[in-house]
Amino acid sequence: MGWTRAELESYAGRTIPDLVPEDVRLLFVGINPGLVSAATGLHFARPGNRFYPALRRAGVLPDDCLTAEDAVPALLERGVGITNIVARASARADELDDAELLAGREHLEAFVAEHRPRVVAMAGITSYRIAFAEPKARAGRQDRTLSDAVVWVVPNPSGLNAHETVESLASAYREAAVAAGVV
Repeated sequence: MGWTRAELESYAGRTIPDLVPEDVRLLFVGINPGLVSAATGLHFARPGNRFYPALRRAGVLPDDCLTAEDAVPALLERGVGITNIVARASARADELDDAELLAGREHLEAFVAEHRPRVVAMAGITSYRIAFAEPKARAGRQDRTLSDAVVWVVPNPSGLNAHETVESLASAYREAAVAAGVV
């Protein structure tokens, strides 16, 4: 991928298109795009991000989907979409403020009402707690729905979330995928 730090930083604030199949069954919601994602236009694109390996291990993607680019057609075919609660790219999610997460919730609610997924899987407990004003929320299936979609909070695949492994991510993602009828 070979960008300099300055080149990557030039992508701060940019947005990337949502990945939305015609019949979305499972919608993953990231916190916001990273700089490599902004540079490539692909979600979870940073080399070493554990999102796609976890989806392979969970049975959501076939074994030959090794990169974000490889995964796009397979995700669309399986009814899996990806969006973000905050659209603007940054180097780290902790660069976002609470107001952005709260505004992102409003956008997400409208997005879900329009696209009607069966399951919404929020990747990140802290951002979920802030955006939905649920400071005591725990990972897993939530009591709330968005439109008619069941809401799950799953671990964020960022390497900064070091206590999670590909196996633990896969387990959480598989639960949401089973609930959505994807696997």
